[in-house]
Amino acid sequence: MSPLEIAAVAIIIAPFIGSFLSVLVVRLPLGEGVVLGRSHCRSCDKTLGPAELIPLVSWMIQGGKCSACGASVSSLYPAMEFAATAVALWAVMTVPPELAIISVLLGWVLLTLAAMDARSFFLADVLTLPLIPLGLAVIWMIDPASLTTHLTATVIGFVLMMAVAWTYEKLRGREGLGLGDAKLMAGAGAWLGLSGLGSVLLIGVCVNAVILVVQSILGRDIDHSTPVPLGTGLAAGMWLTWLYGPISLGA
Repeated sequence: MSPLEIAAVAIIIAPFIGSFLSVLVVRLPLGEGVVLGRSHCRSCDKTLGPAELIPLVSWMIQGGKCSACGASVSSLYPAMEFAATAVALWAVMTVPPELAIISVLLGWVLLTLAAMDARSFFLADVLTLPLIPLGLAVIWMIDPASLTTHLTATVIGFVLMMAVAWTYEKLRGREGLGLGDAKLMAGAGAWLGLSGLGSVLLIGVCVNAVILVVQSILGRDIDHSTPVPLGTGLAAGMWLTWLYGPISLGA
């Protein structure tokens, strides 16, 4: 199959992938299994049948409720199914054909991490850590000469976030950033190199600022102690920088 044909398949299966990604978002922060465990209602524990697992359609037909107990089913599930499809289309329309499938896969991982951190303030190692060797492998395949720079960026990305976390804790007396953010930033360095780290941080801060503004508009009290899902912003920054390149501040 050609790269474009593979990308087309990725778009077709994207809603089903999104359904699986929503399972990761819910179960990984709770330490639950994601491979062997059957999908079930989290209120009454009813195992879902095939018709209830059809992406988007099943949620709409059931009115967002469990067919057995009537409990509301989180809108996270159709949202992830739709978002996974949008990510696949976005990648295919933006990057060269030879990078389409790897970009779709990267987008799905970053989407999962963004949703997970926004929902649970948790970034799973099983998703963040593989980004490092995978990113370096991709760079080795497309631009071997820049591998050393990307290795350096991996280390700098991790150390930078750890330094920020240490400084914040010393100044504020409480933890502000977790190891997950540092691991994600290391992954950003592996994929994007030194030139991309600044863009990831800048976009990440802007995304988190928007999140706070939206929360304020919705009536939530915002102050200096309000938790912010930094990983959500970093994931968005990494995705946009991968697709469009680092932000240029020059003329």
